[in-house]
Amino acid sequence: MLAFSTSAIITRYAQVYAPSLVIAAYRLALASLVLAPIVLLRYARTLRSMDRGELLLALASGGFLAIHFGTWITSLEYTTVASSLVLVWTSPLFVALLSPLTLGEPISPPVGCGLAVALTGSVIVGLSDACSWRAGFSCPSVDHIFQGKAAFGDLLALAGAVAGAGYIILGRRLRRTMALVPYISLAYGAAAVVLMVAVRLLGQPAFGYPAKAYGLFALLALLPQLFAHSTYNWALRYLSATYVSVALLGEPVGSTILAYFLLGEHPAGMMLVGGVLILIGIALASRRQADQKGLAGPPPEPG
Repeated sequence: MLAFSTSAIITRYAQVYAPSLVIAAYRLALASLVLAPIVLLRYARTLRSMDRGELLLALASGGFLAIHFGTWITSLEYTTVASSLVLVWTSPLFVALLSPLTLGEPISPPVGCGLAVALTGSVIVGLSDACSWRAGFSCPSVDHIFQGKAAFGDLLALAGAVAGAGYIILGRRLRRTMALVPYISLAYGAAAVVLMVAVRLLGQPAFGYPAKAYGLFALLALLPQLFAHSTYNWALRYLSATYVSVALLGEPVGSTILAYFLLGEHPAGMMLVGGVLILIGIALASRRQADQKGLAGPPPEPG
């Protein structure tokens, strides 16, 4: 969660030099380049032995990851940060709804309770940018949020949540039998290709940025992508998709802490309340996972 929380901070710095979609494309492309020699030298036989179904699912997972990044980042151009975050953080809810149907993983009451508490906290954190306690509690009206361009941005953020759920669910399904490095190499590579094509279609420049920008792209590839995302994908072999998605909600908490020290941003009272609820929700779900971590009984990590 700590490494994943650096994503928003580094992206904020990188946005001074490059469009958000270009940043996401470089993040995935550089991560794929780092993985390429490893997978070719150590897992070439694994790649050759993959059946067509596994290959297509891994590429589809990367497609979902690209859609998640592309739609959510683009949504920020049309709607408020608060609306975008509230909607994109509903991803664990979609995972919880789809897991019993797609993975055969029923949601236990403790995990469901942790999910509800964490989602409540994420909504409060998201609304903290738009709502305030000054002269009484006040928030923008629903009509204002869903007007004109804002409605389109909200739909994009919601699409990002659904795509993020698809990425996690496919990752859980594939990681039961597939080694980590081949899976993330295919998923990250597919996502990079989709995002690069999107950058090209939108007419955004792919090159010509200052050296500082490329350094920040590299940090994004190393910390939130290769370390954080890969750790979550590793965990999907042993933990339910719903729990992993709930743990992802810890990102805004970590980002808020880092923003306080690195950007001098002081969190509002609502944000602190929401952050505490998110951590409580993760703790509730974690206790249940600790009790049932051997339920799926996967063999040790192959390769």
